[in-house]
Amino acid sequence: VQLVESGGGLVQAGGSLRLSCAASGAIFSINAMGWYRQAPGKQRELVASIASGGNTNYADSVKGRFTISRDNTKNTIYLEMNSLKPEDTAVYFCNAEIAVIATVGHSKYWGQGTQVTVSS
Repeated sequence: VQLVESGGGLVQAGGSLRLSCAASGAIFSINAMGWYRQAPGKQRELVASIASGGNTNYADSVKGRFTISRDNTKNTIYLEMNSLKPEDTAVYFCNAEIAVIATVGHSKYWGQGTQVTVSS
């Protein structure tokens, strides 16, 4: 199973970026998927998550600015980031709870991360 993120980059404050994360491999089912971020010297934190049925959850710091969405037919999630601030600068990681074919239960998988840099 692989999670591959894309869409990071450098943007000015106030700008927008869209991140994508596609899961692939011997996937039977996927429960929750989400985005985390880790800034230098800080702990990894949850940015937003989305359940298989579409319920969403956001960190207070991004509410109203970021939108998470999901395409279950493509095993892909997106993070639309608007009104970006310098404090949003971090490596963004995709996470998913995946049940692999012929195994029992769901396990958490992580992507390799994508850098988002917001300049002031």
